[in-house]
Amino acid sequence: MLTGKQRAYLKALATELEPAVYIGKQDLTDKVLGEMERYLGAHELMKVKIQEGSELDPKAAANAAAEALGAEYVQAIGRRFVLYRQAAEEEDRKILLP
Repeated sequence: MLTGKQRAYLKALATELEPAVYIGKQDLTDKVLGEMERYLGAHELMKVKIQEGSELDPKAAANAAAEALGAEYVQAIGRRFVLYRQAAEEEDRKILLP
């Protein structure tokens, strides 16, 4: 569970990120979750954009994806959301939380 200070730190880092994964009309498919899994494994912090054709609610989609991936929900703004998952191995960690 992230603290408020950690969440604020991750939000600040996420402002510079471009969306790494786009969710289309087919919503949260296994393929999309697999791509999110790979990206989080390599980068720890990820921004996702829900495209106009999708009926998904960004906050609900973010929470569902976070639960499926073992990640933390950081924020949802508009049709975008941010997830964080700390790397399992200490030497692979790129983000040091306050």
